[in-house]
Amino acid sequence: MSFKDLQLINPLLKSIEEQGYSQPTKVQQKAIPKVLEKKDVIVTAQTGTGKTAAYALPILQHLFKKQDAPKGGKVIKALIVSPTRELALQIGNNFKAYGRHTNLRTTVIFGGISDKPQIDVLTKGVDILVATPGRLIDLQKQGFVDLDQVEILVLDEADLMLDMGFIDDVRTIETLCPKNKQILLFSATMPFKVEQLANSILKSPKRIEISSTSTTAITVDQYLYYVPKRNKIELCLHLLRNTITGNILIFRRTKFGVNKLETTLVKNGYKVDTIHGDKSQTDRQEALKKFKNGVVDILIATDVAARGIDISELDIVINFDMPNIPETYVHRIGRTGRAGQNGIAYSLCSADEKNYIKTIQQFIQQEIPIEENHPYPLDPKAKAIVHKSKESKSKHKKGRKSKASKKKKRRWY
Repeated sequence: MSFKDLQLINPLLKSIEEQGYSQPTKVQQKAIPKVLEKKDVIVTAQTGTGKTAAYALPILQHLFKKQDAPKGGKVIKALIVSPTRELALQIGNNFKAYGRHTNLRTTVIFGGISDKPQIDVLTKGVDILVATPGRLIDLQKQGFVDLDQVEILVLDEADLMLDMGFIDDVRTIETLCPKNKQILLFSATMPFKVEQLANSILKSPKRIEISSTSTTAITVDQYLYYVPKRNKIELCLHLLRNTITGNILIFRRTKFGVNKLETTLVKNGYKVDTIHGDKSQTDRQEALKKFKNGVVDILIATDVAARGIDISELDIVINFDMPNIPETYVHRIGRTGRAGQNGIAYSLCSADEKNYIKTIQQFIQQEIPIEENHPYPLDPKAKAIVHKSKESKSKHKKGRKSKASKKKKRRWY
């Protein structure tokens, strides 16, 4: 199938060709016709499957065809709500690239920077607005954003918006738009609360699910290292000195962990930068720019901050902290090994993370090869403690009397 088979107009086909794309992805093949039919749509698909184009192209086509209407100032006809600044910028860039021959105007608004330049653009009029929830509601309250004419509302990365606590903001935004709008909900996963949200605001939606969970994992060489938690930094340094070269993205669970690892790596002579929620938008964009341009070799990030950032030609992903959600593991390692390139993922697993590995392997339907030849192997006793955890829980339920033992239990987890 070609993009022409999807009944897309020539200005869009020209832009697609200029971007170097020849065939639509699975999600684009299934979603674009439904969106063009003005149906509400729920799409479940992983990052990297072409979700943005799946809604951007039909939105641009719909708005382009309506440009023959009586001319007046441009008003917001399509609103895309994104959980993070980086993802919002990426979406905005895609709309501008695909819509370069349409004369449609797209702008992006987000927090963390001065709102004055954004207000200046909004007052001149835009057709398509990409926004993070907080800044959108703030500028709407100030009277700089008018959502009365919105025809299409897109909720992108809905599961991440839930994780970041934006679900109430999303409901508010939905009520600020007209009742007869088309709603498109895109999510990598479909947890219960996202399903509840969809059921409450979408009308007879068409559901599209792209199952590619194991495909990403198969295209990447994976290595699993069992290591005591206290030795993770030493093992990471050992791998960087003896095994790993190239552009490296390291995932940590917390902002504190990101900063701690950065300090250690810098002291050991590595060129490092970081991305996490406490950094300003300017600093985050500068860190990403330095990484892409080769000024730094290692970028350390939290999952929330890294979601949606576009890094091509990434050589290595290191899971310094194992994710407790298997989809997150796939998202992480899927950032390398793209476009036919070789990718490698290293996972450092401590005793208290062993259950995460079991869940991940069930999800991707494959065993992750274990690397035992390294200087910081996990103590067999530590493995045994993990196996006893269920047994310990049952004993607690039966009424263990010692408060001290309960405190030890909490500290272990």
